[in-house]
Amino acid sequence: MKRSTLSLVLAAAIGLSGPVAARQASDSAVPAAAFTPDRAQETLLDKARRAGATDLTTRPAPGGGMIVNGKLDGHIFVLAIPANWNREAVLIGQGYAAPGSTPAVPADPTAPSESGGALRHIYDEGLAVGVAAFDKSGVATESGAKNAMRLHALTTRLGAKRHYAVGGSMGGSVVLALIELYPKAFAGAVSMCGVTEGWRPLIQQLADMRGAYDLLTEGTPYALPGAHDLTRSGLPTEPSAGDSTPGDAFRDQQRMRVLMPIFALFQAAKANLDGREARIIRQVAAVGGFAPDPAAIGAPVYAAVLGMDDIVATMGGLPIDNSERVYAPPEMSAEESADFNRRMPRYHANPRAVAFARQWHEPTGKFRVPLVTVHQTTDSLVPFSQSEGLGRIVAAAGNGARIAQYAVPPTKMPLPDGLEGYTHCGFSPKQNANAFDAMRTWVRTGRRPGPDAVK
Repeated sequence: MKRSTLSLVLAAAIGLSGPVAARQASDSAVPAAAFTPDRAQETLLDKARRAGATDLTTRPAPGGGMIVNGKLDGHIFVLAIPANWNREAVLIGQGYAAPGSTPAVPADPTAPSESGGALRHIYDEGLAVGVAAFDKSGVATESGAKNAMRLHALTTRLGAKRHYAVGGSMGGSVVLALIELYPKAFAGAVSMCGVTEGWRPLIQQLADMRGAYDLLTEGTPYALPGAHDLTRSGLPTEPSAGDSTPGDAFRDQQRMRVLMPIFALFQAAKANLDGREARIIRQVAAVGGFAPDPAAIGAPVYAAVLGMDDIVATMGGLPIDNSERVYAPPEMSAEESADFNRRMPRYHANPRAVAFARQWHEPTGKFRVPLVTVHQTTDSLVPFSQSEGLGRIVAAAGNGARIAQYAVPPTKMPLPDGLEGYTHCGFSPKQNANAFDAMRTWVRTGRRPGPDAVK
C-alpha cells in the first residue's frame, strides 16, 4: 500500500472523525451543477435571504430536491431539502478535524460517502439535512452547538416544524450540548461513537497514554518524535514560514511521523508475545484505558501529540490533572511501578479550563428528549467507557427513561505490513440508519426502542 493511500485510510478509520467528519479543506471550490430552482424552491431561497442567509448557491439534490450552500452571520452551512420535504430537519454535529485545518461542510450531505449513506437514508425519508461548519478546527463543541442553532433558526424560518440532532465522535459531544443547553429546540437526538461522558475523561486518557508511551519507549527505536511535554503538542500542525507543503499534506505527514514508530513497536511485538515490546504495548494500553491494538494506541497518541495546544487554547488552560494519581501499569515490580510514577510528568488543572469544559463539554444527564446512543464495544479513539459514563450520569439524574444505549461489535481495518487495528466509528450504514429510525419512531410513538433496535 502506498504511503499516500495509507494516510487516507488511517485518517478515515483511526483519525478523529465521526459519521460526518469535519472537512479539512473547503468544499466551496466544488463547482455547482447547472440547476434552476422551481417555484417552491425559489420561495424557500427568498425566505432564507430574508432570514439573513447570504452567499447562497444551489445545486440539484436527488429526487428533485435542492442543496443550498451559504453563510449565516459569516458561518458557512449546507442544507439538503428534498422535494417532498415533510417539514422535519436533521442538524448534524460533525467530527473533529486536525488543528490548523480549514473548517468546512460537505458539498453534498446526501452523497454515499457521508456517514456511509445514512444521511441519504434520512433525506429519502423526506427530512431536510443540514450541516453548519465550526468556527475553528480541533475541539469545537461550543461553536458546533452555536452554529447549529443558527441553522436551526434558519430552517425554522423555512418551515421546519420538528428538529433532530445527530452526530458522531466529537459530533456526539455537540449533540449532548444541543439537547441540554437548548432543551426546547429538538424533539430527539442520536449520538454515534460520541464523546458523551465528556472531554475531560478522554483528554486525561490521551495524556496518560502519551506519557506512558514516552516513558516506556525512551531510548528505543519506537520513541515518538518531537517534544515530550504532556501539556503541549509534540509536533506543529501548520507548516513553518517558507515551507511550501500544503497544510493538509503537512498534517498528514506529521500524523504518519507519530504512527510509524508505534506500528514498528507492534511489528517487533509480533515476533515475541512475551518480549519487551509486547509488554510495553500491554502496559501503555492499560494506563490509557484502550485496547492493546496498533490503531487503539496510535490514534489516541497522535491525537495528544498533535492536539494538546488546541485543547489548552480552546479551554483557556489545561482541563486535566494527574498531580495525585498513582499509576499501576501491569507486569511491573513494586520498584518499577514506583519508578514509573516518579518519572511520569505531573501537571495541575486550570480552574477556568475545568469550568469551561463542564459548561460545553460535559453532560448533566438532564435532557428532556429521547436520546439514542450507539458505541462499538472497542473503538480506537473514543472508548466504550464514554458510553458507560454517560449511562451513569443519566441514571444519577433520574433520567433513564429518556435514553436508549446500544453496544455493537467492533470492526477492524488493515494497517501496514500485515497489521490490523480497530476502527473509530466503524459502523455500517444499516447501524447508522437503524439508530436514527429507532429514535424517530420513539419520538413519534412514545414507545422506547427495544434492545435489538440497533445490532
